[in-house]
Amino acid sequence: MKIAVLSDVHDHVWNLRAALASLDDANALLYCGDLCSPFVVGLLADGFRDRPIEIVFGNNDGDLFRIAQNAAKHEHVSLNGEVYKGELGGKQVAMNHFPAIASELVAAGSFDLVCFGHDHTFRIEQTGRTLAVNPGTLLGYEPVNGRDVPATFAVYDTDAGEAVGYQVALDGTEARVVPYP
Repeated sequence: MKIAVLSDVHDHVWNLRAALASLDDANALLYCGDLCSPFVVGLLADGFRDRPIEIVFGNNDGDLFRIAQNAAKHEHVSLNGEVYKGELGGKQVAMNHFPAIASELVAAGSFDLVCFGHDHTFRIEQTGRTLAVNPGTLLGYEPVNGRDVPATFAVYDTDAGEAVGYQVALDGTEARVVPYP
């Protein structure tokens, strides 16, 4: 099973659309927070049609009421509050938005995969049995230091127990997805 891991789109619909268009072989999608606007739920649902989408909230999901209303329109979209814990492809999976909480989930040693976002920094790290994945940001900007960063996401393969990164890159006016790093 292949699981797409996305986070921190912050309404950058162009990068989101490019990422979703590249995920035809993914079986499920984990979204680690900071959708921002409620309409992003519909873009996720339409771009990842008929496959499960698990979403946790971040610190920049402004209108939770309308996000929930939009999610309710799509049977394959589940909102999980601030933490998701479940089984996908035979693997124990946890997800939230914040690195500090994710590090506690990793330290527990109970999960095969822990996904998180928030700091807009792509990284994949193995600790014991747990693979920690921060897919980075689809926004392509890191606000703390006020700098552009690659617009990234990841795909986790449950059979291999490995994740690989991808970048949405602009080629003139066209967006394309390339391996990252």
